[in-house]
Amino acid sequence: MICNSIIPPPDGTEAMTIEELKKSVHLFEPKHYIFPFLSNAIGSFIGAFVASLIASKHKIMIALTTGVFFMIGGITNSFMISTPTWFLIIDLFVAYIPMSFLGYRLARKFKLVKKERKTSK
Repeated sequence: MICNSIIPPPDGTEAMTIEELKKSVHLFEPKHYIFPFLSNAIGSFIGAFVASLIASKHKIMIALTTGVFFMIGGITNSFMISTPTWFLIIDLFVAYIPMSFLGYRLARKFKLVKKERKTSK
């Protein structure tokens, strides 16, 4: 709802259900895909970050697996709604695996900083 107040959907578009969204997706401009992309990217990033913090072993595999699960959901969603090909390509190559890797890297740095503080006392 917040994203609709920042970038309102095209005039005459009701996007409250999948059926309504499918009927009007052809009216959407590139600016209307900013928040869906951000939600996919941020979701993958935070999911991988938390998974990496929680995991005791194989942190990178768990983080990337989190990204793969988000990607499967994104692909499914894209085909259900019939998003444009350009959005699907950008979403697949930028939002999921790369953001999951960045989440893993941040978690790794976070853990190192946390350990250094404990050992320096």
